[in-house]
Amino acid sequence: MKLYKDQSGQTLVVVAAFMGLLALGFLAIAIDTGTLFRQKRMAQAAADAAAVAAAAEVVSGNSGNEQTVANAVAKLNGFDTTLAANPAIVTLSTPTSGNFVGSAYVKVTVSRPIKTFFLAAFSPSKSTMVVAASATAGGQGSKTCVCLEGGTGQTLNMSNGAKLTASGCGVVSNSSSSNAIGIVGGSTLSGQSLGTVSSSWNNASNINNGGSISSSMLVVQGIVSSCAPVMPPVPTYSACVADPGGSSDSFTAGPSDPSGVICYKSLTVGANGSLSTLNPGIYVIKSGNLHFESGSGGVSNLGGNGVFFYLLGNSTLIIDNGANVNLVAGGNTTSTSATSPTVGVYNGILVYQASGNSTTMSVQGGSTAYMNGAIYAPSAPLTFGNGSTSTFMGGIVASTLTMNGGGTLTATTGTDEGSLAITSPKLVQ
Repeated sequence: MKLYKDQSGQTLVVVAAFMGLLALGFLAIAIDTGTLFRQKRMAQAAADAAAVAAAAEVVSGNSGNEQTVANAVAKLNGFDTTLAANPAIVTLSTPTSGNFVGSAYVKVTVSRPIKTFFLAAFSPSKSTMVVAASATAGGQGSKTCVCLEGGTGQTLNMSNGAKLTASGCGVVSNSSSSNAIGIVGGSTLSGQSLGTVSSSWNNASNINNGGSISSSMLVVQGIVSSCAPVMPPVPTYSACVADPGGSSDSFTAGPSDPSGVICYKSLTVGANGSLSTLNPGIYVIKSGNLHFESGSGGVSNLGGNGVFFYLLGNSTLIIDNGANVNLVAGGNTTSTSATSPTVGVYNGILVYQASGNSTTMSVQGGSTAYMNGAIYAPSAPLTFGNGSTSTFMGGIVASTLTMNGGGTLTATTGTDEGSLAITSPKLVQ
């Protein structure tokens, strides 16, 4: 019995040791769990900021830049994708389900492996835990299909029943003047958006006498980012030859194959009742004009599918009263629903009047052209009017656009003229 009395209290020591280890385990779990919760909150903050930044790029038309921006913003919030050890991962996706679906929204997921302090002692598989968080942001953007680059004065002048439709896209005026856009005399402008650099433009004093803007068109004034689409490169060409047209004889013009380039001093199509066939390919007009006349039997040209015209010097495009022109840019749909031959980097563009060439480009009254492709004349005025009923599909870049006399024009987004943010991006989920 004395022996047993000498061993009294040992259980207390064992229990105390056990309780100490148990308390240490709870403390370890509390420390690691607290760290992981903190990292989770940081990941959520990084995902929120990165989603808003990426959405801002999308609605501004910089859709190729959103990953770079998201990575940079995540890094500012402690999640660096460039670390050599345990780098963060920033993943972008377009939501395909839920209340916020489509290209106007960006979902960003931010994740990073986090080393634990004590959990590894209890379970080696818990030595590293992945912390992740997601956020979705979005805003509304409108693609620009009519970009008017004149910095002052009236860049869009519509009168006498003219009609301009920006189909699924918008119009942007870079003018800072109070009369940047004028729509009068029963003319109508419709589309998704109208943006002006001018913050003083007043539609009450500039849209009157029966002129109107469609009620669904969102007007954004005082925009910071004016439209400035990237111009195509200059074609490489050899010596220029004389105009093959300008007579009553029919002729075939253009390179011998769709990938070829030919340079004319000028090119007159459909003069004096002639019937001209335009081969596919790249046309450089060096000094004279690209001039379409009435042609033969109500047709100015045959062919004209898969063409690109580059206008140098003071050259410009003139489509006469009564002309019936059929032109389709490379890769676009022809009037018979076929696909035109491709012309490489110039696909989707019909005419490019070189930057610095300010000669007025004109589509005269009564023409009934089918033109499927963009018109680029960043330094030049474009006039369109006097009863022209042309079907025109493609973007427009010009210094100014004047429409009158019942002329009708439809612009679409076949090429990239930029984008206008019509609502600010914000977190939605």
